[in-house]
Amino acid sequence: MNARSRTNQLLYQAELLAIIPAGEDEHAPSRQMALEESALALFELALESLLREVTEHARLPEHRWRVLLSQQGPALAELQRLRDLNAQPESWLNWLTGQLERLHSDEGVARRTSHNPAMIKVDSQASLPQQLLDNLQAAKREIAALRETSLEW
Repeated sequence: MNARSRTNQLLYQAELLAIIPAGEDEHAPSRQMALEESALALFELALESLLREVTEHARLPEHRWRVLLSQQGPALAELQRLRDLNAQPESWLNWLTGQLERLHSDEGVARRTSHNPAMIKVDSQASLPQQLLDNLQAAKREIAALRETSLEW
């Protein structure tokens, strides 16, 4: 399998995990948390596969996103484009790298939802699975454009 196919496969698998229903039993909250964090972990693998894919011409020894997307990373046009995207607060990549930092922290990303009917919900933010799906779709659009630019080189 080549890097492009692997990237596509990982994005697809992350999407599948994000849409799996957690169920209705006593394990549903834990299962939902596991699905969310697993989907994010696959999204991280897809990001690193994408980085490998768009930088294969440079034969880099390192493909970890923290290294390649840092300002001290290699000076490649594709990486600079991704760095610029990561600097945009509303971008899928900025969202993803923020979530990945949380995923790798002691707290993790997934949260148990409270089902207290007496509580009033004031948070209008989309659920983590919905955010995952939205950002996966945005990533796919950006990846297609990035691949097109990379092929021109």
